[in-house]
Amino acid sequence: MSSIGTGYDLSATTFSPEGRVFQVEYANKSVESGGTTVGVKCADGVVLGVERLVISKMLVKGTQRRIHTVEPAVGLAECGLVADGRQLANRARAECENFRSFYGSSIPGALLAERLSSYMHLFTLYGHVRPFGASALIVSYDEQRGAELYLAEPSGDVNRYFA
Repeated sequence: MSSIGTGYDLSATTFSPEGRVFQVEYANKSVESGGTTVGVKCADGVVLGVERLVISKMLVKGTQRRIHTVEPAVGLAECGLVADGRQLANRARAECENFRSFYGSSIPGALLAERLSSYMHLFTLYGHVRPFGASALIVSYDEQRGAELYLAEPSGDVNRYFA
């Protein structure tokens, strides 16, 4: 079977004979072509950096933001499609707000990363939606746990980075 979709790329729920889901692979390709996003964890916290891609000279400066403040101790940097990353940032804000209204404290970074990656994975399960074409670097700071850095991928995988 050839490596191009040939009918197996029409839905996110269709597996090829090799066991691949082409829609998720296409989402990962859009992340790869979306510029560089870097998160560096140090003793004092985490530093996020993104590459500013100039898609068009007609764009107003500052409109294509790729680093978002989710709440005062939580940040998110996106890589990939800007519109998908903005939706992930809005979902992260909603998760933080729901957790704060229910428990009265800020959400732990591990739980936020897990919830956001579960939300991203949800879009790989149904045929009428497409996977997110963005990855998210999630940064949180807590007095007890310190600075934390997580990566949520379009497939729904989440990884924590310690160094």
